[in-house]
Amino acid sequence: MQLIDPNHPAYRHLWVRVAIVVVCFGWGIFEFIGGDPFWGVLALGAGAYSFYMLIWTFDPKPPETAAAVTPDEEDGDEPENEGEKKAE
Repeated sequence: MQLIDPNHPAYRHLWVRVAIVVVCFGWGIFEFIGGDPFWGVLALGAGAYSFYMLIWTFDPKPPETAAAVTPDEEDGDEPENEGEKKAE
């Protein structure tokens, strides 16, 4: 299960990816200092996962260009070949 899509355009810049990781780790440290280790562990886990996805294994793929779809000039109800018509 992938929680972070590294191909999303929001993660294109390095500073955005680093900021996400730093905020998660910073919030985890803040929670530990504040005396709430449960939320600290969750924030550090989110920081570790975001570090893994956005820094360690980040390999963006170029955006895929979809082929232009043009409608056929023929009506879609009729078969393309004469051989495909059913004999009654």
